[in-house]
Amino acid sequence: MAAVPNERPALPPLHGTPLALLTVAIAFATFMEVLDITIVNVSVPHIAGSLGVSPQEGTWAISSYSLASAIMQPLSGWIGKQFGEVRAFCVSAILFVLMSMLCGVATSMPMLVVGRLLQGAGSGPMVALSLSLLLNNYPNEKKGLALALWAMTVVVAPIFGPILGGWITDNYSWPWIFYINVPVGVLAVIITWVLLRHRESKIIKAPIDTIGLVLLVVGVGCLQFMLDNGNDKDWFSSPLIVTLGIVALVCLTFLIAWELTDKHPIIDLHLFAKRNFTIGVAAMSLGYFAFFAINIVFPLWLQTVVGYTATWAGLAAAPVGILAFLMSPIVGRNLQRLELRSVVTFAFLVFAFTSYWFASFPIDTSFGQFVLPRFIMGIGIPCFFIPLNQVILSGLQPHQLASASGLSNFFRTIAASISTAVNVTLWQHRSDYHHAVLAEHLSSTSAATTSYVNGLSALGGPLQRAWTGVEMLVNQQALTLAVNDVFLLCTFMFLAMIPVVWFAKPPFGNVAAGASH
Repeated sequence: MAAVPNERPALPPLHGTPLALLTVAIAFATFMEVLDITIVNVSVPHIAGSLGVSPQEGTWAISSYSLASAIMQPLSGWIGKQFGEVRAFCVSAILFVLMSMLCGVATSMPMLVVGRLLQGAGSGPMVALSLSLLLNNYPNEKKGLALALWAMTVVVAPIFGPILGGWITDNYSWPWIFYINVPVGVLAVIITWVLLRHRESKIIKAPIDTIGLVLLVVGVGCLQFMLDNGNDKDWFSSPLIVTLGIVALVCLTFLIAWELTDKHPIIDLHLFAKRNFTIGVAAMSLGYFAFFAINIVFPLWLQTVVGYTATWAGLAAAPVGILAFLMSPIVGRNLQRLELRSVVTFAFLVFAFTSYWFASFPIDTSFGQFVLPRFIMGIGIPCFFIPLNQVILSGLQPHQLASASGLSNFFRTIAASISTAVNVTLWQHRSDYHHAVLAEHLSSTSAATTSYVNGLSALGGPLQRAWTGVEMLVNQQALTLAVNDVFLLCTFMFLAMIPVVWFAKPPFGNVAAGASH
């Protein structure tokens, strides 16, 4: 069956109030979707206690969502072509809202996991389609601003997720982290449908690539499950993790070969033939790997070693969003005047500098000292995300935007999952190494050690308690030295990304300029 496009007259871009309303609706929908990736993280202990499962089982509420979302993201372009991007976006948002309600009323863990799986399935295409809808309805001269506003919501939402999740859980109850999606999602759907229902994208009906779909679901599903659970199961010493790794490798290898040769591929891998798309996705994914590592390990260290509560750890991490929020519109508005590779280079230098700064922090660092580098790091965020998205989408046609956005989002999501798995494992292994090194210097025959232990026991309590105190101190120091190693690794990764960016080839132009007809 041949592809049959539905011909409809080209419409001019939106202006004024309709454009502002569309921006608000899509920004809120995107914010809500990205927020849900992290908002559950801090609430897992409450959810697990409420549903009568262990905290470990409670993490399924996170894994199931990221699993379904990762599978659906690469399908965004295909879904948009089959059903129309406006219709697909609205249906995805409605599914997301309905499943948020199901998650809120869940009375058992299986019920919550099913709700989160379906919620993730709805969320997957939403972010990619939201960018495509914005760019296809914005005037040419404002496309950079559209990209900036979209990037701002995608970046700021994960930062505020843990704070909002902690506050809602502490002051109300965990179901409310899902219920808050309902009014936001309903409003976004209504506004988007009213404004864009007569501006539907070209629909291209093509046969369903069943083999590609099965390979994608199994391959990405196994990969995401392996990354989510590998650390708890001691990685490849677990037969389950080994099996998942092999299945993922085989399926994804076959998927690439199949999609490149199929007449109607479900994922448009031919986009990687475009130099700027490939370089942009590589720089975005590897840069995000290091950026996400800091956002994962920093709050964990604050809570497990320094003694911060979830809310205070969130507050220490949050200042990164302030300058990102303020700078995004400025970067977006001036995107056509800037040398994008220089801007991304500047972002990587800021990230490298602040990562190196973090690597010097001892345990007794004050809250204010934590906040300052996080605040400065925020300058780099819009200079990283916005220009790289412009590079990724440069030279593409309007009908390719959803596919390109879906694929780049998929690689960003997988980079975040790999980053979490790798860096938490690295932190543990380096901690064991530093503990062993520090312990070598502790012995009852050492004058310094004996003096310190006697000093502790002189304060009151048996000698054994003093040695326990020493052991705790060694643990804390080992974990701190290990987290500093992770920050140093991130520093080197950011610096290594700078040459990669310069392989991108100008002009980067207006994103899909033809979209405004």
